Amino acid sequence: MFMFIRSLVAIKRMLLLTAAAFLSMFLMAGCGSKPAGPPAPAGGGENEITIATSFYPMYIMTLNIAKDIPGVNIVNMTRPVTGCLHDYQLTTEDLKNLEKASILVINGAGMESFMEKLLIQLPEIKVIEASRGIPLIKSEVGEENPHVWVSITHAIQEVKNITEQLIALDPVHADKYYSNSADYVAKLEALRTRMHQELSQINNRDIITFHEAFPYFAEEFGLNIVSVIEREPGSEPSASELADTIKTVKELKVKALFTEPQYPNKAAATIARETDAKVYVLDPAVSGLMEADSYLNIMEENLKTLLEVLN
Repeated sequence: MFMFIRSLVAIKRMLLLTAAAFLSMFLMAGCGSKPAGPPAPAGGGENEITIATSFYPMYIMTLNIAKDIPGVNIVNMTRPVTGCLHDYQLTTEDLKNLEKASILVINGAGMESFMEKLLIQLPEIKVIEASRGIPLIKSEVGEENPHVWVSITHAIQEVKNITEQLIALDPVHADKYYSNSADYVAKLEALRTRMHQELSQINNRDIITFHEAFPYFAEEFGLNIVSVIEREPGSEPSASELADTIKTVKELKVKALFTEPQYPNKAAATIARETDAKVYVLDPAVSGLMEADSYLNIMEENLKTLLEVLN
């Protein structure tokens, strides 16, 4: 009898311990932890994102749209001294910058064609195309010109396009994106108005450039590009092309040859020696300081140069 009672006590104790264990597990599941949610976006902790930009003008636009927003990181894929991305070769450092990002802002219009195969291999990256819907100027052989940002009007549209697509991908920060964008667009519009007013008074509108970067700028401000020396930057003109340009400069009495700070001006110096033209600099805003107002400052310098030269 005594042994039977001891067995009952042992069984009761085991049942109590088992019940306590189940209760503990239930409380831990209900209160002590949360089920795992979806992974945080690329770039860090919860609600953090990293936005990569393909090159300098895209970086400056995106910097203005996303500035001072906690958790939104911006990285420029290519080095800030890189000019236009014609025939650009990706580096290991570029790929490292791209790996951090969940969103990539590109100009589009063919500027980043070297990245097409790479982006196919990175389907998780959401691509924002800044030039969407902007009418493109075509060359004599039908090639579309991608340098739309050099026109302030098109730069404004690109800022709006980036903002719209960024809000769709990251609605958490929508209000701040929109507010920042509106502030930057207002600055661009004020500069555009002033440039139109001041450049409407210039006497001479004929210019020669050394790269296909300025057709949109010339179209906006009523300038006449009578010749382009180097269709692709770094490609030296042939002797016959140089002779033809010298002849054009003399016949039209062109006074200004505009080079770009990103490229050498050897051909320009040769033409200047053979004519009365002088060499000046116009900046297409493809490199510079990594600061929010850099594009505005570059265009201010371009305005100052044009007023000095063409009046």
